[in-house]
Amino acid sequence: MLSDVITVMRAGQPRSARVTWHAPWGQRFEPVPGASGFQVVLQGSCWLLPTSADPIPLAAGDVVFLPHGRGHALADSPMTPLSAQACDPNDPRFLQRHAATVDRVNGGPVTITLCGAYQLDPTRAHPLLLSLPEIIHLPAGPGQHPRLRAAVELLGAELEQPGLGADAAIPSLLDTLLVYILRTWIQPQPDNNPGGWAAALNDPPVTAALHAIHRDTAHPWTVASLAAQAGLSRAPFARRFTTLVGQPPLTYLTWWRMTTAARLLRDTGAPLNAVAVKVGYSSEFAFAAAFKRAHGSPPGQYRRAAHTQRQPGSTQ
Repeated sequence: MLSDVITVMRAGQPRSARVTWHAPWGQRFEPVPGASGFQVVLQGSCWLLPTSADPIPLAAGDVVFLPHGRGHALADSPMTPLSAQACDPNDPRFLQRHAATVDRVNGGPVTITLCGAYQLDPTRAHPLLLSLPEIIHLPAGPGQHPRLRAAVELLGAELEQPGLGADAAIPSLLDTLLVYILRTWIQPQPDNNPGGWAAALNDPPVTAALHAIHRDTAHPWTVASLAAQAGLSRAPFARRFTTLVGQPPLTYLTWWRMTTAARLLRDTGAPLNAVAVKVGYSSEFAFAAAFKRAHGSPPGQYRRAAHTQRQPGSTQ
């Protein structure tokens, strides 16, 4: 189900770069609406400087995820002046140019980082993403998060020395990194008991109902039939689902159907009637009305606008 969440939110390829910093250094990173940023320390140490929180010391192996695209900075010390030019992950060339610019010997201690951003659809942000804190800091430690560490090492190696098929491998590794970041955060730890949607994914009855919705979106689900999937009676299930997910079961079902429909319209050439059936509507008219209520435009118009925005040179 976590894969489903990432798939419907994605809006373009993730971007990343491996950067070598020589102290003293301080780099600003622009806020990016509709994107989630990450920073990974491969070697050395540095400081994360959030715009509205205290500085956070980072060590080799630490992973930082900024789900809401807030601006921030990295520096060798909180006292180091920051660069005049901020890194903009929306510019696919900036990270590569920037990596080449700072990879030089200044005589100071060396820090190597992976930085990048995931492009997400800000208009259909999944409740899981909205429930995440401003900063997720996953410190390194002996035996800590082995799969996440393995993904970091593979990605770092591929960015340092790209091999055959790197254009396919790097986006896949970035997607894997995102899965492991979210999975690590969602799983309860002694010092981490996430609430909200993360708590819902740790609740077996609610998770069973969510799996049913995601597995067979077109099924004519009712509160009673979803409660049966959860192994609960109707009223306790509805209360539990609403408390943890933040929406009543059928409200979430409709939201998921419309979000899935939007992805199908953007990413496939399936006829409108086929999209309607795929998300549980036997009537194309009923589907079009529901889609317009959710997205503000009819399905055909939404598809045309999405395709126009993808054209090279489009200003929309």
